[in-house]
Amino acid sequence: MTSSFGAANAALLKDPKIRIPSFQRGLRSSNSLGLTRHAHPVSVSSSTPSLIRAVATPPKSDTGSETKRSKVEILKEQSNYIRYPLNEELLTDAPNINEAATQIIKFHGSYQQYNRDDRGQRNYSFMLRTKNPCGKVSNQLYLTMDDLADQFGIGTLRLTTRQTFQLHGVLKKDMKTVMSTIIKNMGSTLGACGDLNRNVLAPAAPLTRKDYVFAQQTAEDIAALLTPQSGFYYDVWVDGEQVMSAESAEVVKARNDNSHGTNFPDSPEPIYGAQFLPRKFKVAVTVPTDNSVDILTNDIGIVVVSDDQGEPQGFNIYVGGGMGRTHRLATTFARLGEPLGYVPKEDILYAVKAIVVTQRENGRRDDRKYSRMKYLISSWGIEKFRSVAEQYYGKKFEPFRELPKWEFNSYLGWHEQGDGNLFCGIHVDNGRVGGKKKKTLREIIKNYNLNVRLTPNQNIILCDIQNAWKHPITAALAEAGFLMEGSPLTFSIQVFIRVMIAFYQPSHVDPLNLTAMACPAFPLCPLAITEAERGIPDILKRVRAVFEKVGLENNESIVVRVTGCPNGCARPYMAELGLVGDGPNSYQIWLGGKPNQTSIARSFMDKLKLQDLEKVLEPLFYHWKSGRQSEESFGDFTNRMGFEKLKGLVDKWEGPVGAPSQ
Repeated sequence: MTSSFGAANAALLKDPKIRIPSFQRGLRSSNSLGLTRHAHPVSVSSSTPSLIRAVATPPKSDTGSETKRSKVEILKEQSNYIRYPLNEELLTDAPNINEAATQIIKFHGSYQQYNRDDRGQRNYSFMLRTKNPCGKVSNQLYLTMDDLADQFGIGTLRLTTRQTFQLHGVLKKDMKTVMSTIIKNMGSTLGACGDLNRNVLAPAAPLTRKDYVFAQQTAEDIAALLTPQSGFYYDVWVDGEQVMSAESAEVVKARNDNSHGTNFPDSPEPIYGAQFLPRKFKVAVTVPTDNSVDILTNDIGIVVVSDDQGEPQGFNIYVGGGMGRTHRLATTFARLGEPLGYVPKEDILYAVKAIVVTQRENGRRDDRKYSRMKYLISSWGIEKFRSVAEQYYGKKFEPFRELPKWEFNSYLGWHEQGDGNLFCGIHVDNGRVGGKKKKTLREIIKNYNLNVRLTPNQNIILCDIQNAWKHPITAALAEAGFLMEGSPLTFSIQVFIRVMIAFYQPSHVDPLNLTAMACPAFPLCPLAITEAERGIPDILKRVRAVFEKVGLENNESIVVRVTGCPNGCARPYMAELGLVGDGPNSYQIWLGGKPNQTSIARSFMDKLKLQDLEKVLEPLFYHWKSGRQSEESFGDFTNRMGFEKLKGLVDKWEGPVGAPSQ
């Protein structure tokens, strides 16, 4: 290839009136987070949004030296728009693919894995992750995924923290069959992993309120806007057959608009180019008060703003959130998004595109630890970032609109949709659907022809339920054990009690479990340092036991999140109690998040061995119970007390006052 534009764009380099973006030419310093020259050819199209003011960015002098790029950047450049060498590796008889293909297949929505519990020769398989904007899953797709899990996976489905499915254990020889089946049944894995926009979150509740419907439609439009266009996905998995859903005219118009130099002209990827983004990119859309999507943890967080009559008028935009970090490397950190500004509703796709392009042009490509947009904003500051994004937007962002207090909504239990039908939110421990519960969900979804929604808290919502179906569905859920785990009651009494007590309400689940999350970790995740999904059930039981020991009530709870490594897939840095894998059978302890996920936690302790968990939790919970202010959450209590004082309480703890000596 003559350049990262590809041969089709090589002629652009010879035009003296055109300056190619600096990362494409290799002219940016490897340590620089400064402004690059934004120098796309500008063509004024009929889709040009109304201009208020284009904000020029100061040019950066060319150094003439080759910039350092990470290995993944070079692989992307050489991949023929995310095809090579994956297309060749899939044809070999080996059970695995080579290192280059393992990077490329991520863009297709898959990771190569092996079972780390096995000793000796590695048994390779693949994890597939779907792309489901808003968590929407059709009846047909759910039944297809359920079948594929049994036929080609490990017999379970996993619901992720980004409202998608993960299918584990697919063998290389079955990959094309599985992928093509998903595609032909209204599904996709395109862009579920890799250096591009990931699944776009939105509240999963199928409410007919105007703001909820508008938020979900906006999330779907943003997902379509930022979907790759070069066809690599369909070339590899369905031999080039284009199986794509229809796009709105507004999405096509926004994608093709190049009035502010956002696009690569004549490229098969007008927004991404041949290099795509420096790292993964996450977007969430919600409505005021509803923080079921952890809005501040996303690269872009978008909030619908409505008038007094409930009619959506525009959007507040947050930027710069992100969870990933590296242990004991202070230059890596979790970060909350911060307000960027407000845009009218007709401009949201152009604003999102401008922000993505700002990251595309200026995010670091030399060291992937620092390639997320949060590091760009942290280095530049929000004012400079806003100024550059405004150049691509073609307007000034308006002042951020005032918002009410955020709340966490789980949407568990029975609710009215607003159209005469009901929806039922079902708690799924750790997001893992298997065994009798998996079979029962399938029967309900199939027999009643239900569509479903996946939530950002790894739960599932059954949608469009007629009132007459409520009792039989409730009884079926109860029989499968969705309501009262481990009850010693006989089946008939269980069903009677469960059905009679409010027809499945979330009060039947331990409150600790309602907000708890864990990443998959062992045995399949190659990044895991220790347990998460397999360990959290016992951890939650131990937390509950300590609650009881210090006198906390059964209905009291805190937000607990566990991850097997510091990458933060289960968003532990927003938890009131976060356990982050820090070695074999040991964790960092993070404290200070809020129940509504609006405050970032801080590291309290390193390398706590799991067997010593009670030694830390017992004094913390005891002093929270005895010293908290009115309705003070555990996270707020730890922040008010301060970590030094809390560490002192832990160090000198000898048990509750008045407790008998051992």
